[in-house]
Amino acid sequence: MFKLLKYALYDILKSRFAIIYTVFLALVAISIYQVSDDLSKVSLSLMNIMILFIPLIAAVFATTHFYNNLEFIELMLAQPVKRIHVFLSQLLAVVIMLSLSILLGFGLPMLLWGADSSLLTLLAVGVVLSSVFAGFAFLASVLTRDKAKAIGVSLALWIYFSLVYDGLVLYVIYSFADYPLEKTTLALVMLNPVDLGRILMLMQLDISALMGYTGAFFQQFFSSGSGILISTGMLLIWMLIPNFLATRVFRKRDF
Repeated sequence: MFKLLKYALYDILKSRFAIIYTVFLALVAISIYQVSDDLSKVSLSLMNIMILFIPLIAAVFATTHFYNNLEFIELMLAQPVKRIHVFLSQLLAVVIMLSLSILLGFGLPMLLWGADSSLLTLLAVGVVLSSVFAGFAFLASVLTRDKAKAIGVSLALWIYFSLVYDGLVLYVIYSFADYPLEKTTLALVMLNPVDLGRILMLMQLDISALMGYTGAFFQQFFSSGSGILISTGMLLIWMLIPNFLATRVFRKRDF
């Protein structure tokens, strides 16, 4: 397992994508720090970039990595190696690389120019979203041998969770504006890892008052012990669900 993981990580580093991705994130963070000295504004700017691009990059790269290494995976499956070890080594290598790129790319500028709780939350959410969408990408990849179709499914999931879902939530809120929807809105947020990560970061900033009564309700919920436990648990569930399903499908797939 560890030898397979080591080889998979080496293969990713050899492609130079990890270095380019890390440098790109670092340049983005440095440029934002140079524009503003207010950590709240820095956190908000980085959040907008992270919410949009990190899930997209994770989904596309994970899908491409799986198909680029498909021949190696098939070769390993012909050896006396457990199928789950072959799959997990590839999945963990992608997740580790994406997570390290975020921690180094965003983390190093934070060490140099300062960070607060919202920026630390941003790092954690970035790692979670990378893991979630890498899992979705691997799930799409093991369901079909068509690379284009798998990339299409991964992009469709990114579009749904990052763009379409918010529109559906706004439609529900607008349609039932005469009813108390605080708990319903909270439940809808929990069903989207991107929205959940965004709300967790926004609650670290002093802008919840701009969200009205719903913002006050969210602030009260996410600042409580039970709220933190529930939201953390939901993020962990979102990390586990696509990765578990992808592993289960891979174990049964006939290559």
